[in-house]
Amino acid sequence: MQYLDLAAETVKEAERLGAYQAEAYVLDARSLQIEVANQEIETLKFANDTGIGVRVIAQDGRMGFAFSTDIELPAMRSVAEKAVANCRNTFADRYNRLPAPGEEPQSAKGVDPAIARASVDEKIELAKRIERAARGSDKRVSRTERCVYEDAEYGVTLANSHGLAAHYRSGYCGLYGVVLAEADGDVQSGMGLCYSRDFACLSPEAVGREAAAEAALLLGAKTTGTTKTSLVLSPYVATNFFAAVIPALGADAVHKGRSLFRNKIGTKVASPLISLVDDGRLEGGIVSAPFDGEGVPTRRTALLEEGVLKGYLYNTYSAARDNCRSTGNGVRHSFKGLPEVGPTNIYIEPGKTARRDLIGGVQDGFYVTSVMGMHTANPISGDFSVGAAGVWIQGGQFTQAVRGVAVAGNILNLLGQVEAVGDDLRFFGAQGAPTILIGGITVSGA
Repeated sequence: MQYLDLAAETVKEAERLGAYQAEAYVLDARSLQIEVANQEIETLKFANDTGIGVRVIAQDGRMGFAFSTDIELPAMRSVAEKAVANCRNTFADRYNRLPAPGEEPQSAKGVDPAIARASVDEKIELAKRIERAARGSDKRVSRTERCVYEDAEYGVTLANSHGLAAHYRSGYCGLYGVVLAEADGDVQSGMGLCYSRDFACLSPEAVGREAAAEAALLLGAKTTGTTKTSLVLSPYVATNFFAAVIPALGADAVHKGRSLFRNKIGTKVASPLISLVDDGRLEGGIVSAPFDGEGVPTRRTALLEEGVLKGYLYNTYSAARDNCRSTGNGVRHSFKGLPEVGPTNIYIEPGKTARRDLIGGVQDGFYVTSVMGMHTANPISGDFSVGAAGVWIQGGQFTQAVRGVAVAGNILNLLGQVEAVGDDLRFFGAQGAPTILIGGITVSGA
């Protein structure tokens, strides 16, 4: 029996057992990870994660959930019975519901067959090529922390009592490397990465060269005195700041009073140069899908538009609380849990300034290549303090490498002080940003 038939039969079984509404979510996933160091295989790991999650809702809004890793029909009937039994022991919540029938999900691009056609040996060689490229591009690259190839393929099947019966398959592949450069007793690390839905887009040489260049750039790094200066965030570091921004844009955080964007829709919260978009249908997006973890069609959602807060991310539950539509952001990370509010492909739209011109126009500033401690940012106030490393800019040129400094402030102030946005949008997994110039930031050193 196919997964669609199994999911539909599970929904019927839950209804026969007394569920007012029922949903069956089946995930069939497999992944591969290869880790290489010094041209030797350190890790070769295959993983499978297959199972079903069943959610049922009573007429008064009580909800029950159960899951199983056994996806044969008898087990599915058993998990439906457990979900219905669990429902009887929960509290009523009138916002618990399944999405109403509506727009049909778009078709999905599917999985690049070249990923499966490539042998494990070929994928091992890709990881080894990262390391060879890093060492070949700069003699100061002396050691390797890890060079990794990984891929994943998964199928999602969803059926519910509103007549939804949908399925898609997706997948991705990727490379990343972390290498160490050494000179005069100083050792610095650098990272390069590339993820794509298309196997042919992977370039181990580009990843290796990027990792080596970043490590070499930071050699001889010193701390600096405390100063107020321009801050230039690399695309990777700009996405690191998403850790403080994205959770606050979820409607669930707003409802709980844990968002710095609460009661700010329609108001200016950032520089007019900043536009932030979540797009579950983005062409080539790592997590693009025809529908979310509840069966709601994905869409493009403008969150910040020229600095103005336009809206929040919603799943079905949070949308019911605000009497609006889900934005297709009911995210499920596994069949073992319920859908939460979360981003899909989220990114800052590129500006019109070339990266070279953006950096070249900085007379005195700090180009940040890494930050530490972003997870400690306060989601309610937006206050943050992070350790940072990078390189000083003088007269539009990189000069002294810097480490052991701290950058502190408030996310809203930071967003409001953006002076330029590069045209070099780059994605790191499902998050993307261009180079960003921020004025008047205090960098604290020794």
